[in-house]
Amino acid sequence: MNTETCDPAELAALRELLASHPDAAPPAGWEAVRSFEAEHGVVLPEPYRTFVAEVGDGLRAGPPYYGLLPLAQTPPDWGAGRPERRLAEPFPLTEAWVWEDDEDPALPEEEFEAWTSAVFDHGSLLLGTDGCGMYWHLVVTGPQRGHVWQIAGEGALPFGSHVADPPMPGIPGFTGWVTHWSRGQDWFPDA
Repeated sequence: MNTETCDPAELAALRELLASHPDAAPPAGWEAVRSFEAEHGVVLPEPYRTFVAEVGDGLRAGPPYYGLLPLAQTPPDWGAGRPERRLAEPFPLTEAWVWEDDEDPALPEEEFEAWTSAVFDHGSLLLGTDGCGMYWHLVVTGPQRGHVWQIAGEGALPFGSHVADPPMPGIPGFTGWVTHWSRGQDWFPDA
């Protein structure tokens, strides 16, 4: 997965899958993308960066269930009073963490709260929500840059993975994620 240079084949696939979608929003343009990046101290990973600038800045209807969010938006259920999003801070995870299953969390309560807050608010932008507090994030900083994660109150799982038996198998990255849902495939095929 190349997050620095936009692969023309990936962009063509995204264009084919989404540009003609009846609920597609117009592209944001390069000026808006560069302004967002400067404001947040990040460079968005490819091919998402070029997609938003040249193809479309979201979908008004799903998937994700409530649509692909425009750049810089949060879903209506994100909630007031959440900490400020810090995109330039590295995303803290490199593997799945289902904290709901942690019978004996190794972190004291205060540290646990700080870690889970960082998972939600550091190093990623929101792509959309499937409701019930399940959010799709595109990681923009850190070792998982370019990967899409589902983050919910129960834990955080990467979409697509190099590990054996990943909870959400598929081709990692924004294009793999879009291709997966555009084909109507299940997120958790073995569940």
